[in-house]
Amino acid sequence: MRACLTRNKALFPKCEGDPAAFKGSVAASKGAHILFSNVPPGDYALMVMHDENSNAKLDTMLGIPREGVGFSRNPRLRFGAPSYDAVVFTVPAGESSTVVKLQYFL
Repeated sequence: MRACLTRNKALFPKCEGDPAAFKGSVAASKGAHILFSNVPPGDYALMVMHDENSNAKLDTMLGIPREGVGFSRNPRLRFGAPSYDAVVFTVPAGESSTVVKLQYFL
């Protein structure tokens, strides 16, 4: 599982070029948790993917994800990734958590 937490609307959802993004990965399992430390309070968007073949990218076939993908606020995915505004959420000061449900299409 790989995740990216970003404040940069222009680089969402990929956020590879965002030096301020928080990135993390863990072994895939039901109920997996990724912990980001020292996240300043503010508005963020979170993208999570089940990188089944460990190639550090979301594999697609004809534009349809071949691996599980999910976003903060758990929007229903249709054609393409949701907008930053559709998934943005506020991280308060102190500890916080959010649950992302992965969606599989193929």
